[in-house]
Amino acid sequence: MNIILLFIILFIILDFTLERILCALNAKDFGKPLPPELNGIYDDEKYRKQQDYSLAKYKLGIVSAVVSLVVELLAFSLGWFGWLDRVLREWLSPSLATSLVGFPIVMCVLFFAVIIVANEILDIPISYYSTFTIEERFGFNKCTRKLFWTDQVKSLCVSIIVASLIFALVTWVYTAIADWFWLLAWSVLTLFQIFILMFYSNLIVPLFNKQTPLEEGELRTKIEQFASKVGFTLNNIYVMDSSKRSTHANAYFTGLGAKKRIVLYDTLIKQLTTDEIVAVLAHEIGHYKKKHTMRMLFVSMLSSLIMFIILGWAIKSPELSVALGGPNESVFHLGVLAFAILYTPISTLLGILTNKLSRRHEYQADAFAKQNGMAEELISALKKLSSESLSNLQPHKAYVFVHFSHPTLLRRIQKLNE
Repeated sequence: MNIILLFIILFIILDFTLERILCALNAKDFGKPLPPELNGIYDDEKYRKQQDYSLAKYKLGIVSAVVSLVVELLAFSLGWFGWLDRVLREWLSPSLATSLVGFPIVMCVLFFAVIIVANEILDIPISYYSTFTIEERFGFNKCTRKLFWTDQVKSLCVSIIVASLIFALVTWVYTAIADWFWLLAWSVLTLFQIFILMFYSNLIVPLFNKQTPLEEGELRTKIEQFASKVGFTLNNIYVMDSSKRSTHANAYFTGLGAKKRIVLYDTLIKQLTTDEIVAVLAHEIGHYKKKHTMRMLFVSMLSSLIMFIILGWAIKSPELSVALGGPNESVFHLGVLAFAILYTPISTLLGILTNKLSRRHEYQADAFAKQNGMAEELISALKKLSSESLSNLQPHKAYVFVHFSHPTLLRRIQKLNE
C-alpha cells in the first residue's frame, strides 16, 4: 500500500466514524420530554410512534452505512477500480485507443457508468426495505412495487445520462486544455447547475410526477393576492401528484426569472388549511425576495471553484492512479475518484458552513412571513407537517450543526414568537 491509499482508507473510516457518532448522539435524545412550545403536536401514543419510526430509520441507517463501508474498503484496498480500468482498456476497440481525445472520454464515461450501476444495485435492497417495510409500517408508503421498480430504472437512466454528459465534457476539457482545466471545468459545471435550476421542473420532474396548474378557487386567489401584496410576480403555480408515492408533504420554489415556479405537493393541500398554505408560500417567497437562491448558487459556485482549483493541481499526479491499482501514469477518471475521497475533509467543512448559512436564510424567510402577518399560520403549518411526517422534534445539537440545512422546529417557533 502507498501513502495515498492509506490516506484514502483512513478518510473513509474517519467519515464513517464521525457519522456514526453523530447518529448515535441523535438517537440518544429520542424520547426526551417535549418543551412547552411543542406541546400538542404529539399525544402520548403518537409520540411513541414517532420514536419507533426514528429508531427504525436509525437502525436501517447503521446497516446501510456498514454495507457501504465494507464495499468501499474492499474496493479500494483490493484494487477493484484499477481492475475495472484494465478491463475497460482491453474491451475498447484498438482504433479508439489510438485517439488522443476520444479514448479518455469513452473510458471516463464507461468507468463511472459502471460505478453508478453498481452503486444503484447495492442501494436497491435498502431502498426497497425502507419503502415497503418502514414507510409501509408507519402509514407513509403509497408506492406500488411496479412504480418502485419503474422509478429505479428511470432514476438510473437519468443518473447515467447526466453523469455521462458532465464527465464527457470535463474529460474533453482536461484532454484538450489541461493548463486551464480547473477554470473551464468549473465553468461547465456552473452552467449545468444554472440550467438544472431553471429547467429541473420542466425536464426531470415530469419523468416521475405529473404537475398540473393549480385550479382557480380560493387557494389560488389567496396565493395571488399575497404575491401581489408583496410585489412578487407569480404566474406559475403547480400541484404535483406526490401522493402516489408517499403521504409526506412539501412545497418548493424553483427556477429563475420567467422560469420561476412554485410547486405544491397534493399532500400539502390535503393536510393544511388555505391560510396555512399561503403562509408556507410566504416563507418560500421570502427566500426569493431576500435573494437566497442567488446567494446559495454563488456559494455553490465558490465551493466548486475551490474544488476544481485543487483538483486541477492534483489530477496531474500519477500517484492517484497508482493508489487505485491503475497504471503508473496520470489517468483522469482514477485520479478524480481518488481525489473525491481525499477531498472529504474540505467538503465536510464547506458543507457545515453552507448549512449554517442555509439555516440563517430559513430564519430570514420565516421573518418575511411574520412581517406580512403570517406568523401564527406558519407556526400552525410547521407543527402539522412535523406531526404528519413523524419528525424528530429534538435532534441533537451536534447532528443539527453538521447536517441540518433548516433550523429545528423548536428554534423556528421561538424565533417567530419573539
